[in-house]
Amino acid sequence: MIYSLSDIPPAHVTFGLAMQQVLVSISRCLSVTLVFAECMCAGDNELLKTKVLSSTMFVTGLTTFLMSTFGVRLPVFQGPDTYYLIPLLTMTSFAEWKCPTQESLAELYENTTVNVSLNTRGLLPVPDEFIDNKIQQLMGSLMLAGVIHTLIGATGLVGLLLRFIGPVTVVPAISLAGLFLSKVASKFSETHWGIAVVTAAIAFILSTSMSNISTPFPAWSRQKGFHLSWTGNHKTFAVLISMVVGWALSAILTVTGSLSPDPKNIQYYARTDSRTHVIGDSSWFSFPYPGQFGMPQFNAFAFTSFMMSTFLSIIDSIGDYSACARTAYLPPPPAHAVNRGISVEGAMVILAGGLGIGHGTSSYGYNISMIGLTKVSSRRVLQLTGVIFILLSIFTKLGAVFVTIPYSVLGGSMLILYGPLVGFILSNLQVVDLSSTRNVVIIGTSLFVGFMIPDWVTTRPDAIKTGNSDADSFIKILLSNPMLIGGVIACVLDNVTPGTRHERGLDWWEDDYSTSAENPYVEGSEVYDPLFIPRRLRRSKWARFIPVIPRHKQ
Repeated sequence: MIYSLSDIPPAHVTFGLAMQQVLVSISRCLSVTLVFAECMCAGDNELLKTKVLSSTMFVTGLTTFLMSTFGVRLPVFQGPDTYYLIPLLTMTSFAEWKCPTQESLAELYENTTVNVSLNTRGLLPVPDEFIDNKIQQLMGSLMLAGVIHTLIGATGLVGLLLRFIGPVTVVPAISLAGLFLSKVASKFSETHWGIAVVTAAIAFILSTSMSNISTPFPAWSRQKGFHLSWTGNHKTFAVLISMVVGWALSAILTVTGSLSPDPKNIQYYARTDSRTHVIGDSSWFSFPYPGQFGMPQFNAFAFTSFMMSTFLSIIDSIGDYSACARTAYLPPPPAHAVNRGISVEGAMVILAGGLGIGHGTSSYGYNISMIGLTKVSSRRVLQLTGVIFILLSIFTKLGAVFVTIPYSVLGGSMLILYGPLVGFILSNLQVVDLSSTRNVVIIGTSLFVGFMIPDWVTTRPDAIKTGNSDADSFIKILLSNPMLIGGVIACVLDNVTPGTRHERGLDWWEDDYSTSAENPYVEGSEVYDPLFIPRRLRRSKWARFIPVIPRHKQ
């Protein structure tokens, strides 16, 4: 490491690395925001998208700052968790959550005295009350899931959870979630497949095909002044560069008239001027606050699905904590640090629910890989990254600029963001004994059934009849969630079928990899000690009853 965890790099180095973390992460914030808006029937409500994006960046920044300062205290970036999108996408296929048609909206507005104007696409807008009601049902459900998330960390139940949920459960569940997101990427990419493919191709070439090639980048130093430096920064900024190129291509096609100016044409959202009005309509500054979409309500369907997302998020975060420590040449995070990290994540899920953004946060493995590229693991970089995100969330105009990015560009970025997600998840199988017939059968069965059951429920919505309409809706929404079906089946089979812990991959996070000569410590386990905890309390006999603080012997 050039700068280890506790080091304080120069101000300009810290700021540059923090901005790098922001730039490579903001596209995920935007894509999750747009998917959420589509699920809430707010696809044409640009001001609501701006509001949700600002709230998402606020939670992202606050969670990242708290995680690196008080949580696990590793340089871990916390961003929007895509696992929470799967329940929303599955619920929108049922009547209770479907968006109103233009015919039903016309009938609704005929019975009111409210003056309604058509939106930029020449369509009747969905009433704000309808959108807010759907968001409110998610708010209470997500907040309750966040409470349980927090208690799992604060009470030290993480270890108990890991006894039953391992790679054999996580890989099928999250793989199904990643593959299900292909529907989202397709919806955005279809506005113009050419732009989407170019965007994805450039990102792939820069990040993978040119991984061993250095490219010239402008740099400045006191000795040389402004000069060209041959580095591998094109890998770090691959997604950003591809989006800029895709945006420029969309601008060229817009100016030349190659993209249809008809708001009802599918290519309209591929234009760069289709939603620029939102920049002028939005305010300069705003501050996200709980209850901004109304009072929270509870929905049993959403809560049950959110809980599955919560469990997977916890397991994924623990794996990222271990990977981050390994990359930064640090000892494995002790139990008290992991418990604090999970507790902070849970508390921020509660806040996210109150803000009405429909998803929690989790650690990003992509940002951890940047530590290996830059050789800088200082937590000051992530703390400043969090502060920058918070400032961006308050500056609403900037959020409005991101909302205007053409859908085709976002679709292309989703191909390169969500595609590798499935590959990264499958890489967890390296700790599982794949020569074991037991593991192969469990993984294959859970993946197959995870595809089959949701498809059956979607194509045969009237097949489930219990005599109670509420029970029918509840069962159908649960069975339509591929992540839930595949994860539950894999978990049950993995725990009832005989197998050793090593065979099942359950001991992967317990390995003391630090004893390897390839990963010497650069700092000790004291880097995980929490702030503001008196030494006297740590040495007391009561310390063993508090899972989030270390217990030091006399």
